[in-house]
Amino acid sequence: MSLGTVIHAGMTRRDRTVHALVLMGGGARTAYQVGVLQALCAMLKLQPGPPRAFPFQVLVGTSAGALNVAYLASTAATGLAAFDQLAGFWERMRSEEVYRLHVSPWVRFSRLLAAVNLWGKARQQGAILDNMPLVDTLHRTISLQGIENALEGKAIDAVAVTASSYTSGVHWTFCHTSNDRKHEAWQRPGRRAEFQPLTIEHLMASSAIPFLFPATPLWVDGRREYFGDGSMRQVSPLSPAVHLGAHKVLVIGVGQPQRSGLGGSAAAGEPTMGGIAGHAMASVFHDTLQADVEQTQRLARTLNELPREIAAVLPYRPIEVLAMQPTRSLDAMAQAHVKELPGSVRRALGGLGALRSGGGALASYLLFEPGFVGALVKLGEQDAYARKTELLSFFDGLAA
Repeated sequence: MSLGTVIHAGMTRRDRTVHALVLMGGGARTAYQVGVLQALCAMLKLQPGPPRAFPFQVLVGTSAGALNVAYLASTAATGLAAFDQLAGFWERMRSEEVYRLHVSPWVRFSRLLAAVNLWGKARQQGAILDNMPLVDTLHRTISLQGIENALEGKAIDAVAVTASSYTSGVHWTFCHTSNDRKHEAWQRPGRRAEFQPLTIEHLMASSAIPFLFPATPLWVDGRREYFGDGSMRQVSPLSPAVHLGAHKVLVIGVGQPQRSGLGGSAAAGEPTMGGIAGHAMASVFHDTLQADVEQTQRLARTLNELPREIAAVLPYRPIEVLAMQPTRSLDAMAQAHVKELPGSVRRALGGLGALRSGGGALASYLLFEPGFVGALVKLGEQDAYARKTELLSFFDGLAA
């Protein structure tokens, strides 16, 4: 996070503590976030006092995390029930509602046929998979008017999604509030923000996984640019939440610093195609989060250690960050559920040898199927309850 962002945050005065939720990307892996949030919802429901409103005022999402954020924003007016509704959305999710791939059954017997078939798909539509089913799914399930109602009714203050421009190389954050005109957009090297109503196109752009899903056009600066997954070139994932006034940030990622099975064991020799693809995906989605969290926490510790009279006159304020990550290898979990992939995808990737040793990493982004989703939700719940004291303390020091 840049010093300019911290200074901006210090100049933002609020009469209440603003809690932000930041959801990172990772395709089907983001079902893990649903488990964490469901467990958090259950914890908050058990706290004494009147029923709690929706607990986050700022929502920021990237890639599939942007889809989760948009769904929560559209249902935030229902309070904690929004988390249960998100869980129901994922329970009904199937890969066929996200993407499709039509290939001949013969591709499984020849890597050459598989490569030719996928190359033809890529040339025809700019990507291997057709994500038009996701367009239909989002139109059916995410209420843009619900987002407007939540903002107007002050259930939330702001919602933002990120995307990366293939045209200019700039990483954009698209923010929406109840009054976009009164907010000043920010600009940093390689990063820009703009305030405007969110659309399904913004969500499609943010979640357009490179090579797998085609780019989505959006209008920025009066011209059309083509956008892909917001995880690309995302050097400061916490920055939008801080710019939007957050004092406390709960960030839920779905990657792991130590990933298993990238290319088999050291004795196995060269990495497989599945291992290389998984490593490339992990690099796109997860490599910046930990560094940004550590830097933000380091700045907060430094500010908190300053004498009170000095800290009071500085244009900074500490940002409290609580980061959640899976405690188990999602790659290994996906490997156990590879057979749940749609037959066409399994044949194509299998024909390329991309589902062999280490192939679970690639499959984990595409497994929008009940077995894998359910396992991720359960893991998210377990990880959240293991950190129950931290999570409840995050919300204004509630007792565990």
